[in-house]
Amino acid sequence: MDDGDGVTPVLGSGLELLDPFLSQIILETGASIGHVYLLSQDESVLHLAVMSGVSREIVVPWARVGLDTPLPVSDAVRERCLVWVGSHEEMALRYPRAALVLPYPFATVAAPITGGTTTWGGLVLLWPGPPRQLALPEREAVQVWCDRLGFLLQRESDRGRSVVPGPEPRTVPWPLTRFTEPAEGQAAADFAERLPEGCCGLDSAGHITYISSVAAELVRADCSGMLGARLSDALPWLNNPLFEDSYRAAVVGGQPTSFTVLCPPDRRLCFHLYPDVSGVSIRIMPAPDSEDPGPHVSPPARPGRVVGLYHLLHLAAALTEAVGVQDVVDQVADQLLDAFNAQGLVLFVTANDRLRVIGYRGYTTEIINRFDGAALSGPPTPSGLALTAGVPSFFGSVAEMEQAYPDIRRLTNKSAWAFLPLIVSGRPVGCWTLSYDQPHRFTPEERAILTSTAGLLAQALNRACLYDDEHQLVHRLQTALLPRALPHVSGLDVAARYLPSTRGIDIGGDFYDLIRLGPTTVAAAIGDVQGHNADAAALMGQVRTAVHAAAGAPPGDVLACVNRLLTDLDPGLFTSCLYAHLDLAHHRVQLATAGHPAPLLRHPDGQTEVLNLSPGLLLGIDPVCHYPATEVPLPPGSVLALYTDGLVETPGADIEETTAELAIQLSRTQNDTMDALADTLVRHAQQTTPQNDDIALLLINPQR
Repeated sequence: MDDGDGVTPVLGSGLELLDPFLSQIILETGASIGHVYLLSQDESVLHLAVMSGVSREIVVPWARVGLDTPLPVSDAVRERCLVWVGSHEEMALRYPRAALVLPYPFATVAAPITGGTTTWGGLVLLWPGPPRQLALPEREAVQVWCDRLGFLLQRESDRGRSVVPGPEPRTVPWPLTRFTEPAEGQAAADFAERLPEGCCGLDSAGHITYISSVAAELVRADCSGMLGARLSDALPWLNNPLFEDSYRAAVVGGQPTSFTVLCPPDRRLCFHLYPDVSGVSIRIMPAPDSEDPGPHVSPPARPGRVVGLYHLLHLAAALTEAVGVQDVVDQVADQLLDAFNAQGLVLFVTANDRLRVIGYRGYTTEIINRFDGAALSGPPTPSGLALTAGVPSFFGSVAEMEQAYPDIRRLTNKSAWAFLPLIVSGRPVGCWTLSYDQPHRFTPEERAILTSTAGLLAQALNRACLYDDEHQLVHRLQTALLPRALPHVSGLDVAARYLPSTRGIDIGGDFYDLIRLGPTTVAAAIGDVQGHNADAAALMGQVRTAVHAAAGAPPGDVLACVNRLLTDLDPGLFTSCLYAHLDLAHHRVQLATAGHPAPLLRHPDGQTEVLNLSPGLLLGIDPVCHYPATEVPLPPGSVLALYTDGLVETPGADIEETTAELAIQLSRTQNDTMDALADTLVRHAQQTTPQNDDIALLLINPQR
């Protein structure tokens, strides 16, 4: 990333400037958790830059958020508006992935950070507890501080000192609201030491700030060695779902929680967690002898296991929304390294008896190029063996790897590896490689989790490959049915755009055409076949062919001819169509419509009107329907805009109002070329309406 002056900013530089802003936002709104995201240079990814009130382990699945990811912050930044989610129930309805991973009661707000016309990132605040509304003072504070953050980021950029996120988010300590003298602090410690139960304090990042001697004795640990560590790191037997769920519920949900757990070898302890905005206070005491441990007793667990399981839960939810292969690759690469604390990842698939790399992290392009395209029939490799034999392999050290494959260490400079086959219905479709910079012992438990993850990934990858194959097929079909290029007509400047909807397999029945009839006569057509499937696309091809065959006749006769054809075919789908006959010599145009949206006409002086045409029925309903024609002047310098309803139709909005807004947009752009104008109109539609339908647009501009 270059700041424009030939200087590449250092990752993480300037983030300290954001600290007081985030602290003040939290104080004024009463939120318990706050995050600041910064937008990447290509405006496709939001990076978590600064955070407060929560540990990194809880938020790491959202440390890197794609702008199209269904989350409040990405929606807020993409749409440049405030997003409020007042309860966990609402979160589950609107953002099920986030609700699945954080099943706790809380409310959250996300807002864009903008400066002028530039969007810099987003702000996220969270309030624990039951459903609530965003109060007006809170809303105003969010807006004010987002504006100030945007001004700061713009100012720093103008000075050549861009604020750049680092590889890890910066943690801002919770803003202190109460200061204590040393004597008061000592008195508080003495008070805790006199209590019969143990006391432990965690800061907002989850690190131990205080532990009483009674607590240390109960958990069989040394006080001095625990300060500054995470509780589950200092006490590995606490790394289990009971503690992790209780801790997350306390921090995110803001409610006291408790659980009973076994301290090896034979001591059962009760933990009671009391959260507030500054951290968590924990009371530790022996469990009553009469208490049935039941499911509350947890065996010792390897450090990192539970956090890894939360990552995998997040991955499973994310993969349900992944569409194509690239979606799967991005989701996997962004999450699995953190889930298993690994430093390298490669995804292979098979293609023509060769290994093809479809995604990687933690390797240079030069190294990946050495493996990409390797023949499965060539010298044995651990990736090839995992794929052909369908058996995972694990190498915990350089010595283990060199004994089996001497060249791998030299090529990759890694020190531990896991090679896992991706198998669907007994058929290998690829291989997943995970690697570490240092030796790593793969326990039986971790091997099982890795193998299960490979199965999850294989299913998602197989679905994605099928989707991509189908998408490519229908895309070729769509391309074949639409004109490859509009004909060049002397004295006429034209531009066309076609955008498939964002749903399904991106195929529909919208079409447009421009037909040269003579030296000074041209026909233009635009239409929309009902549906978004191959049947709609096939019928669209028939309609376009029929229009071509009848072109040159009066507009009403052309539509009547196509209508008779469709009623004879009886395809079960209705079609709207607008046909225009342009007389460039006399600067006139005749138009007829079959239930199609009215065209727009921008006059040479910039005034734009919605043409009022005599309506006709949709094609394919009544074989004897009449289609009256309307003639209007088309002087040089004017612009005739033909479009389908995807450009103006919004659920819940009046189509006349959205059409009027489109006309205003057309009138404001008088000096653009037709190509630039087409891009402007399409961009306006994408920003103001959800793209649930195809968009076709044809602009016609007679020259002076």
